[in-house]
Amino acid sequence: MPLTRLGLVVHEGRAAAVEGARTVREWCARNSIGCTPIDVWEQQEPRRSGQAEMAAAGPLDLIVTLGGDGTFLRGARIAAKKDIQVLGVDVGRVGFLTEICVPDVERALDAVHAGRAACEERMTLTMRASRTPELPADMEALLRYGRGPALPPPQVRPETTEGDGWGVALDVTALNDIVVEKLARDRQVALGVYIAGRLLASYSADGVVVATPTGSTAYSFAAGGPVLSPRMRALVFTPVAPHMTFNRSVVTGADEPVALRILPHSGRAAISVDGQLRGVLDPGDWIGVFAAPRPLRLVRLQRPDFYGRLRERMRLTDAPAAAADTSAPFFRPTSPVPADLAHLYLPPPPETADSPAGPAGPGAG
Repeated sequence: MPLTRLGLVVHEGRAAAVEGARTVREWCARNSIGCTPIDVWEQQEPRRSGQAEMAAAGPLDLIVTLGGDGTFLRGARIAAKKDIQVLGVDVGRVGFLTEICVPDVERALDAVHAGRAACEERMTLTMRASRTPELPADMEALLRYGRGPALPPPQVRPETTEGDGWGVALDVTALNDIVVEKLARDRQVALGVYIAGRLLASYSADGVVVATPTGSTAYSFAAGGPVLSPRMRALVFTPVAPHMTFNRSVVTGADEPVALRILPHSGRAAISVDGQLRGVLDPGDWIGVFAAPRPLRLVRLQRPDFYGRLRERMRLTDAPAAAADTSAPFFRPTSPVPADLAHLYLPPPPETADSPAGPAGPGAG
């Protein structure tokens, strides 16, 4: 897609990100493409909502993030509002979401500008609630200690109808997860968990995570949850340190909402969206988490290798008693794909494994 204007989200605390941002601006100037910073704030200034950021930035064709996955998520919450593609430039430590390193940023922008880049869609989450979550004034300073300024409370989406029993529709987008967790160290959160309208169980736990397949390698994974392919459409419910025998994750269909009600005897609970604190829930409050209608669109310069990245970034090691296996059986020989395998998502033939990829569909290559 020919670019006319892009937005830039930068981790200002990392020299490599600042240098990469300079490279992006210079590339834009050479190609007569507009470039505007977004999600920028001073320490004592309030941050803006995703909709307010988009209104301030104006029309954008692409958002480029320079930092780690946290910086990418900052760009993602804004891009998801208007179906804008996101290109993540990695200067972080884990980098499951980012696509390239700083030295490759000009090559990547050239590819996007010339229409040679592919687009990968990732499922996102949104939510409804019994009321709009807010940070109590007497608790905000404590809850935000050591962090930058808080995002404003989620805005109510226009499709909300007062008093219809469905709660308020919140202008929230999560690429990784929505988390409800305890506020007090000595008091767990007690909540009823409903899946597709049916009670699963009442939990007493440090918290609970509702994650996307993309977020299955984040907080949910750290709490013992499963790893899901980001190509899936599903929700992952994972309790964090539950005080009960059943401590397993539950994977639901993408059309099965997960509702969480804070029980009357519970302590207050904090709600976070992609790691950003968005409010406090009181006993009796509830939220409903479900698949958002719009996916996030990620720029990909080559065919995604999620499992190779999983092995590398999680530093997976082979069993000491097993010899390292370096030749993948069955997937894939250089001969044409048989008809009964044509519907599968297969890696490209070895001789083209490193070439730029177009759309990666079933039986690609």
